[in-house]
Parts: sequence; C-alpha cells; structure tokens
Amino acid sequence: MSDEEKCRACEGSAPVAPENAAPGSAPAAPVKKIVPSPLERAFYPVVYNTFGRLVPKKMTPNQMTLLGALGGLFGIICAALSRFNKWFLIGTILGLIMHIICDDLDGYIARKKHMSSNAGAFFDLLTDILHITYLLIALAFAGVASFEITIFLVPVYGLLMFTAMNYIRYLNEFLFPRLGPIETHLLFIIICVLGMIFGDRVFVKWWILELRIADFIFMIGGIAMYFEMIRLQIQLFRRLSKKDKEDKDNKDNE
Repeated sequence: MSDEEKCRACEGSAPVAPENAAPGSAPAAPVKKIVPSPLERAFYPVVYNTFGRLVPKKMTPNQMTLLGALGGLFGIICAALSRFNKWFLIGTILGLIMHIICDDLDGYIARKKHMSSNAGAFFDLLTDILHITYLLIALAFAGVASFEITIFLVPVYGLLMFTAMNYIRYLNEFLFPRLGPIETHLLFIIICVLGMIFGDRVFVKWWILELRIADFIFMIGGIAMYFEMIRLQIQLFRRLSKKDKEDKDNKDNE
C-alpha cells in the first residue's frame, strides 16, 4: 500500500492559503495528512479517546502545544541534571510522554473547535524541532551519549521537519516520515531507561571515541532517520520537477 493510500485527510492540519490569494477569498483545500507509520496511526485513537475528553473546553490548540513544549522543556532540564544523578532521567521520560500526548491533542483540538491556523502549524513544528535538538544536547552533556555521535543527529530531525514544511507549501500535504514522532519518542524513552541502568559506562573505546549503550541505539536510529530524510527529499524533488513540467505543458497548450 502506498503512502497516498494510507493518508488521513485533514487530520491535525490547517488550510494553506495560496501565496497570491486575495483577501477574503475562499480558503484553500485542507492539508492532506499522510501517516505511513502503523504505530503512529494506532496511537491517535488511544490518545483521543483517553485524553481528548479531559481537555478543558476553553483550551486552544496553541495552549496545548505550549503545554507540550513545557513538558519537553522539563524533560530536557532533567536530562541535563542526570549528569549528576541518572535517576533524573525519570523526569525526562515523563516529559517525553507529556510532549507526545500534547503534540497529538493540539491537532485534535484544532479540528474539533475549527481553530486550525498556519501560525499554529508553524508553532507546532518549531517546538518539535527545539525539543528534539536540545534533548540530544542535554543527553550528551549528561554523559548518557557521546558528543561525537550525538552531533551527527542534531540536524536530522530539523531537516525532516523542514522537508515536511515544504511538502505542505508546494504539495498541500503533511507527509510524516516512516519513523515519525511516536517512534522518536519511544527511542528516547528506551535510551533513558538504559541510561538509568548502565549510567555513563563505556562499552567500546576506540581512538577518541568512547561509546555508551545510547550511542549504539543512536547510530542505528540515526542511519534510519538520515535514510528517511534523504528519501523524502528526493521524492519531493521528483514530484516538484514533474509538477513543474506539467505546469509548463499546460501553459504552452493555452
């Protein structure tokens, strides 16, 4: 089954107005959300049915996004403090859980209350990028993972979100990577658990590298994420090239 067949139209997305749209014109078609990850698709109804009913009636999507960002910030601070005591990683796990739940609920609120917005979509993506980036830095600072490995992972999530934003801008699609937010958060939770068990114990020492258990997980997950990022970017380039050719042919036929 292709990504197109697995899409969930309008799920957690906002209308994207054309760049040359006139004021007061009809809104553009809603962004089509494509979620190829079975785990991601299974997670949505659990969150909506369990936590969706607990959302205060006056809460806005941006407030939920901010709540998730604060949970993520709490997790980042705890990750940095785990440099002194690895049990602080429990706080990081709680922050990760809070962030991923709120990250899904903000779209749920936007659809339910018809409050989708371009600013909200931007705020959501921005907080996701900042959360993952600084969590990686905090884990390296705490000695859970090595800086030499972590530094190669810092840009990849931001580049994935950059690619996603360009799918929205040019193709009106919000295409999730196959390794989506739920997989990323689960990966970090596993690393935190192993960090509490093994601490900053070095398993392999080679040249200037001192590899910990988290480094091996980061290397496996990082290779998969870089592959997915490159795949999505190549796919986007090909589709835009095809679209440009079709637009040119249509213009020539007019």
